[in-house]
Amino acid sequence: MVWIPGGEFWMGCDGCGMPDALPLHLVSVRGFWMDATPVTNAQFDAFVRATKYVTVAERKPDPQEFPGVPEDKLVPGSIVFTPPTRPVSLEDYSQWWSYVPGANWRHPDGSASGLKGLENHPVVHIAFEDAEAFARWAGKRLPTEAEFEFAARGGRDRNRYPWGDELKPGGKVPANIWEGHFPDANNQADGYFKTSPVTAFPPNAYGLRDVGGNVWQWCADWYRPDYYSTFTDPRIPAENPRGPETSFDPDEPGARKRVTRGGSFLCSGEYCSRYLVGSRGKAEVNSGSSNLGFRLVMPAQ
Repeated sequence: MVWIPGGEFWMGCDGCGMPDALPLHLVSVRGFWMDATPVTNAQFDAFVRATKYVTVAERKPDPQEFPGVPEDKLVPGSIVFTPPTRPVSLEDYSQWWSYVPGANWRHPDGSASGLKGLENHPVVHIAFEDAEAFARWAGKRLPTEAEFEFAARGGRDRNRYPWGDELKPGGKVPANIWEGHFPDANNQADGYFKTSPVTAFPPNAYGLRDVGGNVWQWCADWYRPDYYSTFTDPRIPAENPRGPETSFDPDEPGARKRVTRGGSFLCSGEYCSRYLVGSRGKAEVNSGSSNLGFRLVMPAQ
């Protein structure tokens, strides 16, 4: 873990075209310790060996949560990025996401895949309760959204990316993101098609790796797109905000979602762009995917 000293910063993303990251508002966070990288497959394997924990993706779905779905379709699995072979409409994400039976943290692309060579890659297919279970075992907790953004900024304020204000300093992106035409043609200019080792790219100024790109990471906060507008005066620092008390996403009103941060290997200028350090993501608490992991924090002693 690395020490994040705490301080004040302007939270959010101005000029990004993302209404849920506005308005900018002043936030103050206390110092804390943060994992230098997302939790890896090797680390999660140690947790499972010690506790015999079974992740959400490895369990049979509850028929009550999926009314009308035939029993033979209710099999353990998860959502896997499956690129199309031709350009498709970016309005229809089902063109590149597929529910794959047998996909889980041990088998990231389905039952025929494994973790050989991926030990130092971030663990994926992690639901919110899976991340919380690991955190309890490790004696840590998930970061708040404010803590994640402050840490990802690396001591800068109002920077666009964890590494500065240029997407490609020196002509190269220092992160694992989508390069090429999304979602059908990744030219792998960064060297990777899907996840990358958590030490593959340089750290930010605080010594944190993969706070932009590679995999989305769970935060503790419930997601609401209007949360930032609830601060009475954005110029008065909100101290250690913990997020709203409930979740609401107008795109899926019945879904219970938590904030995710950092973007992933699927983010590009054509789609997502949430490697922008002040931008926000969201995920339904009972679902995982092949680009969703986590990292943890600890308070100062």
